[in-house]
Amino acid sequence: MKHALLALLSWKPSTMYQLRKDFDASTGETWPLNIGQVSTTLQRLERDGLVEQDVALAGEPEPWQLTENGRLEVHAWWHNPVPRETPGRDELVIKLALAVTVPGVDIVDLLQRQRSATLRVLHDITKARRGVDAADIAVRLVLDNHIFTTEAELRWLDDVEETLVRAKAAAPVQTDIKAPATKAAARSAR
Repeated sequence: MKHALLALLSWKPSTMYQLRKDFDASTGETWPLNIGQVSTTLQRLERDGLVEQDVALAGEPEPWQLTENGRLEVHAWWHNPVPRETPGRDELVIKLALAVTVPGVDIVDLLQRQRSATLRVLHDITKARRGVDAADIAVRLVLDNHIFTTEAELRWLDDVEETLVRAKAAAPVQTDIKAPATKAAARSAR
């Protein structure tokens, strides 16, 4: 969020509400941003010396603008790749890892429900993408990313299912050991 607001302010000074509106427009409203997030982020950016409020006309909200340090920060952000060495925690990955660990979880059912939900999301995103004007490149880029990410999740779910099938096939067969029928047989089994 920090760099998104800095990038928008590098374009033009803006009020909190305008920043939210510009962010939502740039992302096709796929990551709705509430005004509280904008306010909190701007306060941190001001504390860190990256933004400041400009003087406003009477009755108008005070616009935010970049400081020189803010311009340097956004310049560095534009010129450095986004780090990918530490992936974030993904609830679905954690859920499936725990599902194969905790006894009694119906993993096949869990996978089917997740696959159905992910397919619905893919359908909705694809439908939204078809409705985007060809000139609205920012929204197209965001929606295309959502489509590719959702398709990757579906491929991963298929791979999880295949992995579970292979693991089950490779598991050693366990036979049930019957309890001794008599006390004598129980003593001799000791």
